[in-house]
Amino acid sequence: MSEKPGENKPNDPFESWRVLRDNSMDAWAKTMVEYVNSDAYTKTNGAILDTYLTASGPFRELLEKTMIRALEQLNMPTRADFVNLAQRLTNIEIRLDDLDAKLDRMDAGRAKPQSSKEK
Repeated sequence: MSEKPGENKPNDPFESWRVLRDNSMDAWAKTMVEYVNSDAYTKTNGAILDTYLTASGPFRELLEKTMIRALEQLNMPTRADFVNLAQRLTNIEIRLDDLDAKLDRMDAGRAKPQSSKEK
């Protein structure tokens, strides 16, 4: 069945629910933006995070020490081993770059024609 331009479409039974949902979501979004941007929210959230970090610090240290011992017993590298290796590789890379620059300077000096005094 084709619709004619002058005919009205039958009402969508869910249209009113969609409008209600959209209005509700807009209201919630505005309320949450106002709430999250308030000083009270910021202070409360900061206090919660501070308490969590203070309480979890000793547990995290214990877990880290336990993990290091377990990795050493399994003859596997630790985070410190990888950091040390990365530092050594960076040092090697810097030295190679320096050598490359010196070689470029030597090559450039050799490529220049020697100016001779001709009389």
